[in-house]
Amino acid sequence: MISWLAGGLPVRSVDFNRGTDNITVRQGDTAILRCVVEDKNSKVAWLNRSGIIFAGHDKWSLDPRVELEKRHSLEYSLRIQKVDVYDEGSYTCSVQTQHEPKTSQVYLIVQVPPKISNISSDVTVNEGSNVTLVCMANGRPEPVITWRHLTPTGREFEGEEEYLEILGITREQSGKYECKAANEVSSADVKQVKVTVNYPPTITESKSNEATTGRQASLKCEASAVPAPDFEWYRDDTRITSANGLEIKSTEGQSSLTVANVTEEHYGNYTCVAANNLGVTNASLVLFKRVLPTIPHPIQAAPLLIFLFGGSLLLPPLYMAHQADWG
Repeated sequence: MISWLAGGLPVRSVDFNRGTDNITVRQGDTAILRCVVEDKNSKVAWLNRSGIIFAGHDKWSLDPRVELEKRHSLEYSLRIQKVDVYDEGSYTCSVQTQHEPKTSQVYLIVQVPPKISNISSDVTVNEGSNVTLVCMANGRPEPVITWRHLTPTGREFEGEEEYLEILGITREQSGKYECKAANEVSSADVKQVKVTVNYPPTITESKSNEATTGRQASLKCEASAVPAPDFEWYRDDTRITSANGLEIKSTEGQSSLTVANVTEEHYGNYTCVAANNLGVTNASLVLFKRVLPTIPHPIQAAPLLIFLFGGSLLLPPLYMAHQADWG
């Protein structure tokens, strides 16, 4: 049966009436294999697949990590410090008594925390391409590999093992992908790969404008693309540059054309062009002329002559205005 020493050291007492038992130890920890004899006169030895480790109190092994542990006169336990994977295997406690020899075997299992040993480098691809990401890990037991797309709605790809294949990748699938290697020995090992997806420009917003003469006006254009697009502005077939009262400002993903002092010749159609190495697109914008409303002049009405039976009546203009309101 398995017991535990103070300090968390895994141990096992030898039961000479049982077959081989297993003891599990994490890499780097200390393992103690217990062996208790019946009397002080018994001759005891520890052996493994490589040969004799101890015969009585004589140490045959050259490994400085291995030593005997005797808490009382009948104990003959084997202590292995800083256990590593090459320590894994069968160990035998052999006891020669006055009656008959007895042996008991313990199989030492060494667990190793998960460790990612190889992962794809950051990758840049064009939209529509197929992408394969690789994540390889070591550990005992064999680590379970899972992939996850690090977005607010990113899905987790389970059962993909070392390889994650993305067929016909889209721009929405760009970003960071997380590989997690996990087993029950310790916390998971996690690493990331950045996937950049290139795609041609798409105009996402274009704003026409209206202005009166003598005022400032701006036309704005926005585009989505990877790599970020370059912008150009055209009037008819003529490219516009920042000169003669016109100013073009472009930052990543957006551009504006500003007219400092609008004149009649500035009104009309303009074209915003966005381009990168994958494609080009454009949008038409218009600078309209804003017409200010005019204030109507008051009506100057002439006196109205009304013919009545037997005579006539001359009405002044003010009376006519009142008559119009009443009507």
